[in-house]
Amino acid sequence: MVELLGGTYRLTSPFRLGVEDSGRPGHPVVYRAAAGQTPVLSGATRITGFSRVDTAKKIYRAKVPAGTASRALFVNGVRADRARGPRNPSGFSVTATGFTTSDPSYTSWTNPAQVEVVENNAWKQMRCPLASITRSASGGSDLTVDPACWNNNHTAVPNPGFPFNGAGLPSMDGITWLENAHQLLGTPGQFYLDDSADYLYYVPRTGEDLATADVELPVATELLDASGTPGHLAPVNDTDWRAVYTGSWGYSSGRHFGDMAADVHYTSTDGDAVSYTFNGTGIQVLSETSSDEGDADVYIDGKKVSTVSGNGPERLAQQAMVSVTGLPKGTHTLRLVNTGGTYLLVDGFTVIPDVVAPVHDLVFSGLTFAYTTWNAPTAEGYVDNQAGVIWDPTTRTPISIPAAVQVHRGARITFSDNHVQHTGTSGIALADQTQDSTVKASSITDTSGTGVAIGEVDDYYQTEPALMTSGNTVSRSVVQFPGQEYQDAVGIWVGHSTGTAISNNDVGYTPYSGMSIGWGWGWASNCTLQAAQGLPDPCLHGTTYTGGNQIIGNHVHSVMGALFDGGPIYTLGGQSAPSEFAGNVLSECINGCNMIYHDEGSSRWNTHDNVVRFSNGSLWTNLWTPSIHDDSIHDNYSDTASYNNSGTNIAFQQATVVADGNWPPAAQAIVDAAGPGTLPGKVVDDDDLRVSYAGSWLSSGSRGIGDLDNGVHYTQQNGAAATITFTGTGCSFLTETNADEGDVGITLDGVSKGPVSANTSERHVQQKVYATSGLTAGRHTLTVTKLSGTYLLVDGFTLS
Repeated sequence: MVELLGGTYRLTSPFRLGVEDSGRPGHPVVYRAAAGQTPVLSGATRITGFSRVDTAKKIYRAKVPAGTASRALFVNGVRADRARGPRNPSGFSVTATGFTTSDPSYTSWTNPAQVEVVENNAWKQMRCPLASITRSASGGSDLTVDPACWNNNHTAVPNPGFPFNGAGLPSMDGITWLENAHQLLGTPGQFYLDDSADYLYYVPRTGEDLATADVELPVATELLDASGTPGHLAPVNDTDWRAVYTGSWGYSSGRHFGDMAADVHYTSTDGDAVSYTFNGTGIQVLSETSSDEGDADVYIDGKKVSTVSGNGPERLAQQAMVSVTGLPKGTHTLRLVNTGGTYLLVDGFTVIPDVVAPVHDLVFSGLTFAYTTWNAPTAEGYVDNQAGVIWDPTTRTPISIPAAVQVHRGARITFSDNHVQHTGTSGIALADQTQDSTVKASSITDTSGTGVAIGEVDDYYQTEPALMTSGNTVSRSVVQFPGQEYQDAVGIWVGHSTGTAISNNDVGYTPYSGMSIGWGWGWASNCTLQAAQGLPDPCLHGTTYTGGNQIIGNHVHSVMGALFDGGPIYTLGGQSAPSEFAGNVLSECINGCNMIYHDEGSSRWNTHDNVVRFSNGSLWTNLWTPSIHDDSIHDNYSDTASYNNSGTNIAFQQATVVADGNWPPAAQAIVDAAGPGTLPGKVVDDDDLRVSYAGSWLSSGSRGIGDLDNGVHYTQQNGAAATITFTGTGCSFLTETNADEGDVGITLDGVSKGPVSANTSERHVQQKVYATSGLTAGRHTLTVTKLSGTYLLVDGFTLS
């Protein structure tokens, strides 16, 4: 056991643990906070010595160490934004190389190569650095985007199709905002790092004194890295230079059968062979199964080890026809010889370069991980696919945002009672086929990327249990404010996995979906279902090991604050075994939402006993296309009757529709059981499950005017009431006051405390219009009721 004393441990590179640092089953190595101590592992350097350099704009400047690069800054524990311009600036049009405008002022911007153009388009956020800003022929400004990034995000967006992305292909064709120019400074809470001159510029918020403020500039990407062997496994194409084909092989490209890179090598001649020399401990060969495929003999280092068959009743692409593991580490040669059938196809090879040895049996408890940055997008841009899965800008293969706390090929790794916060990366990643690992009773808040990520997107074909993501759990944790920089990121993301359990978490305040579960779109749906969706025939069709997952008892709320076409819990792709989606409370959609969203290819979900509320015009469930199939949707509760069921073989039951918050006992029991229990802290947001609403209420998020957690519930109905039951000695009610607000009735423990007024001539947010203290310690109930005026807003409560 290793105990850490309190204090800040500043890291410039991660604390690394390997297989040799592992514990034993039942006897893990434990890293924990000493009793009563709060150790913080920080990836930041503290910046001091600010002086004012622009009185009019209130800009301050401080020297930073030479060569410092960062995309993130935190002042007194609050995220600062890189200097940015107004949203959706007018007057820009697309050119062959970027954007142009009649406004000549952009040509005066300094360091144009540090400027970034950002666009939110549908479910994607795309970012590109500029190459230059020049005077246009018409006297305006030409913004030339970095050519490689412009190609990836605009001209030739990566589009391999299933199982890596879907049919929709939003591209960079507009500007949501411009970012990271010194000339954009002037808004409190924004910064600019001039890494060529080693100066940090910042505009303080009201109340911030930079002489005493804790200004943290992240410089590290990772804080903890626990890695087993081998690392990430990904197949290479059949055209790889190490593949030697002997005999009368043909080559076919541009196929629409789901082949890797849309090509294969094939032969119909017995005795034809392919050899592949590799360094490692194993190899897998991807092929196709079909009724016209036959047998092949497998040789390793000249010795026959097996006979395999590609014969099957259905055409399936990218099948692991050969899987050889457990070889002594070194140089080996695979030889695959055709012995029968009409065809033998070779589609790819996956080399296992090292022994399969997970880092294992480690526990991390009571630790805080804070302050990281990820600088790759500064030079390369951000080439988004979906939900924090992006395209490598060079190889155009799928990758993910790195995490502050990273596990690569782990087993029985436990994170308990930890805090991951204020990161320029994702929070925690259980990557590279990590198994039987747990995140529990932890908080992951304020991340630039995803909160918690599990699994991969490129191991769908896997048949070896040791090379699958399996048995992982995220439970009783709080995951809030993910995607604060990369707004496509989600709270909890799960790729291909089996036996994953996501239970009793609180996930909220997300710019895109709350959770994204599964991958592959319609890849695992057969060609008949794909044709019914209107997709090309033949089709991109294969298999996945994903299945047997559970999404149980979560509270997911205040989602879709920036992007569109997502939901509180979003599922994607097929499940190979039945999975369960039950007991969840899904609340407060802001934009472009489907509350229970089984998207393309989702199958074998048993979706029941969920509560949908404050859907704000969204469908309570949307099964929009025939490739969604064999799901059971029953015994759910909703405040809207609207739904779409265009799936195939769906056992569908309309939800019990509930008006005015009058949830029946069974639904209320689901609400009471959801989430991790009472959230810590003395501030209760309007989204909290301790707050119940009776009457006609709606929610409004991402208002941007200073609400507690950027959202409120509101009613225009006199007599509508909100109630909080709490344990303590005092409580106050936070609301908005304005000219359209009126009187509010206050009842404490069933006794009227008279009306209070929320009416003022000007708008004021987070106003404490009622407070009580000195109560007998114990359980109390406060109810606020709309009596008059146009609106009553509930922004939250504070407890003592």
